[in-house]
Amino acid sequence: MAELNNVHSVTEVPEGDDAKRSFHHRIFLEPQEKKRSMKALVVKQAKKTCSCTPAKVKDYVFSFFPVLQWLPKYKLREYLLGDIMSGVIVGVLLVPQSIAYSLLAGQEPIYGLYTSFFAGIIYFIFGTSRHISVGIFGVICLMVGQVVDREIQRAGYDLEPAAHSVLIDTATYANTTISPVNQTLQKLLCDKSCYAITVGATMTFIAGVYQVAMGFFQVGFVSVYLSDSLLSGFVTGASFTILTSQAKYLLGLDIPRSSGIGSLVATWINIFRNIHKTNICDLITSFLCFLVLIPTKELNEHFKSRLKAPIPVELVVIVAATLASHFGKLRETYGSSVAGHIPTGFLPPRPPDWNLIPNVALDAIPIAIIGFAITVSLSEMFAKKHGYSVKANQEMYAIGFCNIIPSFFHCFTTSAALAKTLVKESTGCRTQISSMVTSLVILLVLLVIAPLFYSLQKCVLAVITIVNLRGALRKFRDLPKMWHLSRVDTVIWLVTMAASALISTEIGLLVGVCFSMLCVIFRTQRPEAPLLGWVAESETYESLSAYKNLQTKPGIVVFRFEAPLYYINKECFKSTLYKQTRVNPVWVKAAKKKAAKRMLREKEVDSGGNETSTSMDFVSEPLGFHTIVIDCCAVQFLDTAGIRTLKEVCKDYKEIGVQVLLAQCNPSVRSSLIRGEFFKEGEDHLLFHSVHQAVDFALGLQGHTGTSASK
Repeated sequence: MAELNNVHSVTEVPEGDDAKRSFHHRIFLEPQEKKRSMKALVVKQAKKTCSCTPAKVKDYVFSFFPVLQWLPKYKLREYLLGDIMSGVIVGVLLVPQSIAYSLLAGQEPIYGLYTSFFAGIIYFIFGTSRHISVGIFGVICLMVGQVVDREIQRAGYDLEPAAHSVLIDTATYANTTISPVNQTLQKLLCDKSCYAITVGATMTFIAGVYQVAMGFFQVGFVSVYLSDSLLSGFVTGASFTILTSQAKYLLGLDIPRSSGIGSLVATWINIFRNIHKTNICDLITSFLCFLVLIPTKELNEHFKSRLKAPIPVELVVIVAATLASHFGKLRETYGSSVAGHIPTGFLPPRPPDWNLIPNVALDAIPIAIIGFAITVSLSEMFAKKHGYSVKANQEMYAIGFCNIIPSFFHCFTTSAALAKTLVKESTGCRTQISSMVTSLVILLVLLVIAPLFYSLQKCVLAVITIVNLRGALRKFRDLPKMWHLSRVDTVIWLVTMAASALISTEIGLLVGVCFSMLCVIFRTQRPEAPLLGWVAESETYESLSAYKNLQTKPGIVVFRFEAPLYYINKECFKSTLYKQTRVNPVWVKAAKKKAAKRMLREKEVDSGGNETSTSMDFVSEPLGFHTIVIDCCAVQFLDTAGIRTLKEVCKDYKEIGVQVLLAQCNPSVRSSLIRGEFFKEGEDHLLFHSVHQAVDFALGLQGHTGTSASK
């Protein structure tokens, strides 16, 4: 019977009192055998991974390239019209946004178009979501732009806006295949815009490598530390930084972009110092664009159920502003800052600058995490809405390759974007064929239309960027509802938002994660720990502080601790238990010893041997209960400190005549108690499946003891 050592005993009291048998019997639960051989587990996993069969190779290829699964099953008549319509509409909206967000990332407009073009094609091949739109995302562009500005400053380039040298840039890329003798000449030809995209592409490559590595090692669990409230607060805080970075374009100010800690405050100080240099032409243009964009966007949202497609107001504004700037000669007459020459076609591919990797490797970590967290969360949200499933690890591969491959084609970091995904869904998208259509629209712009945007004012692009921040800034309207639902989540949102806006985006994200984890720790450090009462005519026990008309059993206190018991909250467990029972066994033992010493001294003084009644009354003062039942249903786990604390509590209460029973322990807690030698022979530390069983046992034990004493 060696296996009895691994048997958990649960005690319960039978109904009725029978003098011929014991007042309780035990139920034995034999645990399942667990294979703990790490060697066997590793060998099994290695065989499973390394085995190669034609069927397994096929499954692997089909899972790694999801397009091979769904494209042969494509329903042409049913899906094609919706995919084409949504692809064209998203493409029309994406062209002006790609140009606008390029400024945010510190890049030339052409690189934003490249990024949107390649992202859609690559996600079409690797992605599992049918609806999300992968491309330029404002927060990611902001984080890329901050690193680009820092590296440009380190490299010694002038931070003031310079004339665009795209032709020189093209020559530089064309010379990448020439012998190493020309390397010095290449560096001389690479101007500020060339170096900016080199930094952006290198960081994009590293971020993509991180994301693919996360998928390979299946560390998608990292995203669980980015709660919805944290991500929402981060995006809102970053939106303030985006708005601040674009404010100088609204006013036509020629000031350097601030970076680092406190960049938001520094930028506004710089703006107000130079406010007298405002370009009136840019200011009026910005005001007129706001007057057109905001009401039309509101109409699009208000009538989205009636409109078959949203009004492409951004494209209309860009076309109108470009024509007005060109024929009005706003650059020559008023000095307005314009987009400049945007070349057609594609530049030759170029690898990332490996020498820059040590400078940007750390900055790429938060960009990679934010990118895959947003992509995975949006994929799962729309998959659930439309009744299909996505693979989180494959999504990490997809977004990783959306960054790795385009980094060789002068692109910067991408991720899924909520606003464009909503447009895509609402306009009839059924599959990622719509992404290919969107890429074709952008390709048309790249090959034919791009040079026509030469005279487009940068203030117009800044207005488009700011107007698209409305969704994130509207989160302030949801704060009362969020506060009503969860005050902790609201505080996390506020802290993350403030840190992201006032300190920096990267530090704000780190502050948000750390603060969220601290909130979890604080919740377990000071958890709820009520006394329980019996619900009449049932076997249920609930909190006395939460419900009325609950009954208590005489001489029995039922206590519930609603958190894991570990080193952080062990003192809270003891102090709360002592407070709720109003009996601290340590103090009671100390008082008894003190009273005993006083009695001994009085006996020595009083030769007649008369004892004082006050001392005897104190020593024999009843506690009011004889049993404490600890409801462990909310105790998920115990550590060594928690086991030691339970031992101390049971020992201390036993010494003053109170027994402690544990009820509703889960298998993990039971296993920890057994490994910690909590149960010893001769001690009545018993486990019970329910509080009701424990209470019945205590009542039966007390009745049996009382009967024996009376006899």
